[in-house]
Amino acid sequence: MNSLPYPVLSTVIFLPVAGAILLALISRKREGLIKALALLLGLANFAASLPIFFNFDKTTAHMQFVEWRQWIPAFHTDYLVGIDGISALFVLLSTLVSILCILISWNAIKSKTKEFYMSILLIEGAMIGVFCSLDFLLFYVFWEAMLIPMYLLIGVWGGPNRLYASIKFFLYTLVGSVLMLVGIIYLYNYSGTFNIVTLESLRLPLGMQMWLFWAFFAAFAVKVPMFPVHTWLPDAHTEAPTAGSVILAAVLIKMGAYGFLRFSIPMFPDASRAMALPMIVLSVIAIIYGAVVCLAQTDLKRLIAYSSVSHMGFVTLGIFALNIQGVEGGILQMINHGVVTGALFLCIGIIYDRTHTRQIADYGGVATVLPIYAAFFMVFTLASIGLPGTNGFIGEFLIILGGFTASRLAGVFAATGIIIGAGYMLWLYQRVFFLDVNAKVKGLADISGRELLAILPMAVLVFWIGIYPNAFLGFLHPSVANLLGRMQPGAPLSAFTQFLKAVFA
Repeated sequence: MNSLPYPVLSTVIFLPVAGAILLALISRKREGLIKALALLLGLANFAASLPIFFNFDKTTAHMQFVEWRQWIPAFHTDYLVGIDGISALFVLLSTLVSILCILISWNAIKSKTKEFYMSILLIEGAMIGVFCSLDFLLFYVFWEAMLIPMYLLIGVWGGPNRLYASIKFFLYTLVGSVLMLVGIIYLYNYSGTFNIVTLESLRLPLGMQMWLFWAFFAAFAVKVPMFPVHTWLPDAHTEAPTAGSVILAAVLIKMGAYGFLRFSIPMFPDASRAMALPMIVLSVIAIIYGAVVCLAQTDLKRLIAYSSVSHMGFVTLGIFALNIQGVEGGILQMINHGVVTGALFLCIGIIYDRTHTRQIADYGGVATVLPIYAAFFMVFTLASIGLPGTNGFIGEFLIILGGFTASRLAGVFAATGIIIGAGYMLWLYQRVFFLDVNAKVKGLADISGRELLAILPMAVLVFWIGIYPNAFLGFLHPSVANLLGRMQPGAPLSAFTQFLKAVFA
């Protein structure tokens, strides 16, 4: 459906990959050319993705911009890509974030510049490939392809403990991915196809659904990351360069929640309904635990990293509420979190480039010295705590509404997470931007034009989504309705009770 004069999805997937290959052919001594070409490629890919936003048919749940080519006939696997309302927004977010990462790294990366920008472009292509794949083998190739350049970003250009953080990130995600691969192979042996749309139409036995649900859970829960497999994220965020933290926060960790939406719920609807209550419990634990731990942090990046654990708990709560408000709120909050937390990491990178410290105690009075920077940080702080008029409010409101519908107790506990979140973010802002001017921030220059270009699009999205959310929610309505149409009605508690009775009968 909805074809364009050029293969838009293949373009946005492989243009960055082709760009990385082109950069490999340029002498590393020509840093100016490498940076300019990387930025040009990022802008070109974003421009190539814009027709998706303006030509998307918001009235249907069918896959759009579909492309098909025979790939490996012996295994009945094809190059098959397409997007629906759930995946379209993530493609656009990926192309935008990649540009901002290139801009913010312009002066921050001092060594192996060529390899750095090659890694950024390769990650961009792999991320978009994940969101577009309609063949399981193709999906898994892109899913695993992300690991190598992200591992390099952390391990080569990261902080003092970069090797520990990069290996931990790689091992956690690899173990989960291997278990998912076992599930994919089992599905292929059962059905004879890797076609995701075909597999979604099957009605598997409940016992098979349960085993496959947990096999896929291993990969998706680590990527979100859900409690208690979240411990790799603070280390990865803390040690990664600014661009790596932004990509992790804005796009990469969304792939776990996307996996639940694209695979777990439509392919294993009975198991998803039966396991909704445990998933809601884990989500509420993540919300409160992540928020409380933030209160004890002394490192700027580590605080925002733990806030991601809390915010992604809201996302999984909305998804497994299994109602329209919760699922749409969860998807929108994935976009919101990508915008706001990505922007906060951009802001931290801006101040770190000037002071070379992430310790909160080393700051104070920044609003006096960098007033424009302080204003933008305040916008993203208020969006993070869900102030009405910002994007964070819309997503959290829908999630809490859906959470109350699924479980009133879960809704109450999730709401306390919002209160704690307001506490740690406002306390952070007070310590960094107010009080007496610290000697380490005296005489610092306010944000440059390049840095302003990097954070301004995020600020625009904060208010655009917050004031007119239907521009983005409109993408979701048919796809979410179709997704939930596969589920049998029933509250999570009763579904889980029925499952336990069946197990122990």
